[in-house]
Amino acid sequence: MELPKLNEVYALISDKLETWLETGIKHLPNLVVAFLIAIIFGIAAKLVGHAVRRVMRRTFESTQIADLLTSFIKITIVIAGIFIALDFVGLRGTVTSLLAGAGIVGLAIGFAFQDMTENLIAGIAMGIRKPFQIGDVIEAEGVFGKVESINLRNTLVETFFGQREIIPNKILFRNILTNYSALGKRRIEVPVGISYADDPAKAADVITEAINEKDYVINKDDTSVFAAGFGDSSVNLLVWFWIDYPGQQGFMSARHDAVLTVKKVLEENDILIPFPIRTLDFAAKGGEKLDTMLSTLKGSSKERKTENTSGQNSSGDQSSDNSSD
Repeated sequence: MELPKLNEVYALISDKLETWLETGIKHLPNLVVAFLIAIIFGIAAKLVGHAVRRVMRRTFESTQIADLLTSFIKITIVIAGIFIALDFVGLRGTVTSLLAGAGIVGLAIGFAFQDMTENLIAGIAMGIRKPFQIGDVIEAEGVFGKVESINLRNTLVETFFGQREIIPNKILFRNILTNYSALGKRRIEVPVGISYADDPAKAADVITEAINEKDYVINKDDTSVFAAGFGDSSVNLLVWFWIDYPGQQGFMSARHDAVLTVKKVLEENDILIPFPIRTLDFAAKGGEKLDTMLSTLKGSSKERKTENTSGQNSSGDQSSDNSSD
């Protein structure tokens, strides 16, 4: 195989360089315009990012969610500028390849980090829907406490026992969530039992009047006492009233004071809160109680003693008569 001569090699290189130079000069205006397009889109992304960040931080409680969405918008603008610049230069095939590659990479990342992606999407969705805010009292999946912070992947809740619970956002997004702070009020229920000898209507009146005198009770017209049913030793009542929540008077403090108030007002009105009572009934259809049976037995015993005494006296009299004969 013969090696090419030096002159031929030089000629080939020279022709190639001349071709590239001609092509570069021909596309120089397009390159300049494409470069300017990329710069303009970069500046636009920065300006739009600042404006969007301010709006997002006012809209969302979590600054991380606001910054993430702002970054997405900025990256989208920059990528759009790059693709437009490449297409303007004439590299349309490169743009298509980049888009296809980005789709494949995004799909692979989605499968690899499925759990993280799900929590991230749930965090963004909750940031938009706002089912709760920082400081709200919520309950979900056995966790009950106050929301400390809302992140992209999880939510931090401080329980009323002093622990910090970290809940993945997907759990809060997919399951039942109770927000105790959403309506600004909460109902308290206090069960109490009164004896069968007392009047439930009177008990309801005096309890309602006493509860409504408390400053922490709101919507006083809705304060109610209901008869819940018949217990073993009492007629069971339910006391319902409303308080501000969260408010100056905490839930436990209000319920504690309500229990003491109910006990005090019932005692003042001579209404008994009975202890458990057991009545022994020895008849199939009722009617014969233990005290009745004991009284009957005592009476029978006395009668037997009287009969025995009478019998003994009669025997003694007969013996006396026989002796005298």
